[in-house]
Amino acid sequence: MRIINTIIETQQFLKSQSGAQIGFVPTMGALHAGHMELVKRAVRENDISVCSIFVNPTQFNNPEDLKKYPRTLEEDCKMLEEVGCDVVFAPSAEEMYPNLPKMKLDFGDLETKLEGEFRPGHFNGVGIVVSKLFHIVKPQRAYFGQKDLQQCAVVNRLVKDLSFDLKLIICDTVREESGLAMSSRNRRLSETGRSQAAFLYQSLKLGEKLFKEGLTALEVKEKISRAYADRSYFTPEYYEIIDFETLNNIDLYKKGNKTAIVLAVFLEEVRLIDNIVF
Repeated sequence: MRIINTIIETQQFLKSQSGAQIGFVPTMGALHAGHMELVKRAVRENDISVCSIFVNPTQFNNPEDLKKYPRTLEEDCKMLEEVGCDVVFAPSAEEMYPNLPKMKLDFGDLETKLEGEFRPGHFNGVGIVVSKLFHIVKPQRAYFGQKDLQQCAVVNRLVKDLSFDLKLIICDTVREESGLAMSSRNRRLSETGRSQAAFLYQSLKLGEKLFKEGLTALEVKEKISRAYADRSYFTPEYYEIIDFETLNNIDLYKKGNKTAIVLAVFLEEVRLIDNIVF
C-alpha cells in the first residue's frame, strides 16, 4: 500500500496505471468498520482502490469542532492495509489549499435545509473539496455512505451538474449492535453516552412505524419530541420526514414512495446525525 502526501505524486502514480479502473473513498480519517465496508467494496469492484484521509477545514462552521475532530492516521493506514487498499492520499491542509478558495458553490435548495440550516457554508466546503479530490484521483467509481444522506444528494448534484465522468455509489449505513450508526464522532462519547445514543436509531424506527400507521408527519414529530424530552441528556436539532429524492418535507405516508427520516442531536457535546430510508 502506498501512502502519498502530495497531489503531484498521487496524480503521477495513478496516471502511470494505464487503463486501470480506479475506485475512490474520500474520508476525513478516524476510520471505523463503516469506512472499511466502503473500501472493501472499492477493492472488489476496481483495479486500484484509493482512500483519501483529509480533515477538510472548509466544511467546518464550528472551529471547536474542527479542533476536536479525531486524527488517527497511523491507525487508519493499518486498517486500510488490512483490507487491501492500494493507495492512501493523505495531504496536509497547505497541500490542498495553498490559498483558501474564493469561489462559492451554490447547491440551491439542497443546502438551505436540514444540515445546511444548522451548518451554514458546510456544503460549499464539501463541494469544493470533493471536486478537488475528483480532479486529483480521477476515479471511475466513488463510494459514499448513506449515513450522510444530504451530503450524498449534494455530491450527486455536483457530479451531474459538473459532468464528472464517474459513477457515484451510495452504500448502506453500517451500525453497531445497538443500532447506533458508526461514525468517527462516536469515539468522543463516553461508554454511557454510546449506550444512550442507541436511542437515535430507535427513534427513527419508531417514527417509521407511526408514519406507516397513518399519523401525519407533525403528529409523529410531536411524539418523538416528547420521547427526547424525557431523555434530557439529548439536545435535538431536527427530526424530519422527507422525500428521499428531493429532501423536501412530506406530510403523509404514501406506499411506494421512497421516504427518509433524518435527525441531528447533541449528546455529551457531540453532534450526531442519522437517517433511515423506507
